[in-house]
Amino acid sequence: MALYDYYLAVDIGASGGRHMLGHMEGDRMCLEEIYRFPNGLVEKQGKSCWDAEALFGHILTGMKKCAELGKIPKSMGIDTWGVDFALLDEENHLLGDLVGYRDVRTDGMDEEVYRLIPEEELYARTGIQKQIFNTVYQLMALKKQQPELLDKAAAFLMVPDYFHFLLTGIKKQEYTNATTTQLLNPETKTWDWELIARLGYPERIFLPVETPGTEVGPLKEEVAETVGYSCKVVLPATHDTGSAVLAVPTAEEHPLYISSGTWSLMGTELPEADCSLQSKQHNLTNEGGYAGRFRYLKNIMGLWMIQSVKKELPEAYSYADLCAMASKEQISSIVDCNDQRFLAPKSMIEAIRDYCRQSGQQVPESAAELSCVIYNSLAKCYGETIGELEALTGRFYSCIHVVGGGANAGYLNQLTAKSTGRTVYAGPTEATAIGNLMAQMLLDGIWENLKEARNCIFRSFSVETYQPI
Repeated sequence: MALYDYYLAVDIGASGGRHMLGHMEGDRMCLEEIYRFPNGLVEKQGKSCWDAEALFGHILTGMKKCAELGKIPKSMGIDTWGVDFALLDEENHLLGDLVGYRDVRTDGMDEEVYRLIPEEELYARTGIQKQIFNTVYQLMALKKQQPELLDKAAAFLMVPDYFHFLLTGIKKQEYTNATTTQLLNPETKTWDWELIARLGYPERIFLPVETPGTEVGPLKEEVAETVGYSCKVVLPATHDTGSAVLAVPTAEEHPLYISSGTWSLMGTELPEADCSLQSKQHNLTNEGGYAGRFRYLKNIMGLWMIQSVKKELPEAYSYADLCAMASKEQISSIVDCNDQRFLAPKSMIEAIRDYCRQSGQQVPESAAELSCVIYNSLAKCYGETIGELEALTGRFYSCIHVVGGGANAGYLNQLTAKSTGRTVYAGPTEATAIGNLMAQMLLDGIWENLKEARNCIFRSFSVETYQPI
């Protein structure tokens, strides 16, 4: 018999995924990584796609590890990035591929959407910031380029919901990820049917929207046989940032956070969405959060830039190496992290150099200089964003909570404290997996409410403090 009740979080990001087991020891959560696997976009018939078959294979492999360790989870849930989706036909077969958000199919699709609904009205109806890869534009690309797929489609599922379906045979659409489609009504917290009809998307494919903490069902018999056990599948906040924000270790009602990873998501929590024109002009978004909250935030390009540079460098530097090297540089060049040229360049290094060259700044040459430019640019962007958030919410934020992998970037955290003039609390680094587990454990009655759960996270994981100097 297992010593503890275990819960399994499968957290899949753009560059990789991991299986994390959680359990309680006294009043603290304990976390154990049991499997890690790679992810990335692959070219399929001229499109940038996710390898759905390989990813599901990794999901099953990690689940088998639980059986091998004798640590069978009571429940499990999957979180991923947002905006990308699967279409299923009447026989529940995948139609086409899981095309990734960095694919160029959405080029020009914003104008096609705005022919049917003006940009200002789209924001006023949904509260979601414009990003050319949002699902609303991806669906327009299908409508214009591959209408036969929409004609054949019987169901629309966001990526984690598709994997939950493969595990259980049950289709459920989760709220936090669904908000990234830019097709939800923030007041009703369900699909904006009038908007969908005006855009000409088939209404039949959109399923009822379910909240985090909803049970999907048990594993299918064949899946249970494959992994060596059965457990229930529970919807976490399936958008990875939704799970990460859930794990912000504070009792504050409206904490200011940066979920720092491939993207930097900087924002706060609101009880109601701000869909005002002023909010739109600052390009802030109202994504769904746990318990009907809104993650009022700005998407910032984030560590994607340093990840891309690292891949291009001939030397095998670690992220810690790049941070340390950058801290010794004096180059003062700054780039706009949200410039579209940095979304999917053929060479991130050349994109950064071109920006500096065109703006009359010193061009970074070495790995250290490139890293210094990126980290200082991110910190400057954080400083500007906190000003926007305070102006729009009417609140003063005395500190910033940095969660996710970027909480390990000490140099960036110190720059952030300096740029914003705020104390920075960094950690936990595994916030997304922890938030995934929290939704499952809240459903199982481990804690009475979110405040109690967040207090537990504060006790359970280390948090580093950076003071503005």
